Amino acid sequence: MSSNERTLLPEQIENLLNILKARFEKNKNRHEHISWDDVQARLQAHPEKLWSLNEMEATGGEPDVVALDNNTGEYIFFDFVAESPKGRRSFCYDRDAWESRKEHKPQNNVLEAAKAMGIEILTEEQYRQLQELGKFDLKTSSWVKTPEDIRNLGGAIFCDRRYNKVFTYHNGAESYYGARGFRGVLKV
Repeated sequence: MSSNERTLLPEQIENLLNILKARFEKNKNRHEHISWDDVQARLQAHPEKLWSLNEMEATGGEPDVVALDNNTGEYIFFDFVAESPKGRRSFCYDRDAWESRKEHKPQNNVLEAAKAMGIEILTEEQYRQLQELGKFDLKTSSWVKTPEDIRNLGGAIFCDRRYNKVFTYHNGAESYYGARGFRGVLKV
């Protein structure tokens, strides 16, 4: 694959589809009433989305189907890895936060990393939907889409699961931690 192209080689596509199919079949509770054949047909019709799913997989996200949007016909994928994806941790929230750091800048920021992957970060509502399907981020936390009014005041929000409850917290958007990453959502 060329670094400028968002395409996968045929063997990469086959490998990714095999991984996604195995995960889909192993976790049917996440997507009852959805057929893998329908998902695969949609994926093959949108190869640019396969590239994004491959990026989710390569950074440790373990993407899987969570729903079908009946209005658009799109399948919705979330990252289902138990802890925040390892390849997406230690990032501050956005470019403004990154630029505000005078020293010890993180490698990247969440919003630009997600955009480069062709995905969005989960909203708080989507994060809570994820948590209804299992127990995630028991040791880590994940940045979620921050409302504009909070971000304009310098903050950003993140979530985790502790004491069998999902919590939403705030931090300065410029902060970053080794145990905080982000989870993505992709519509295909």
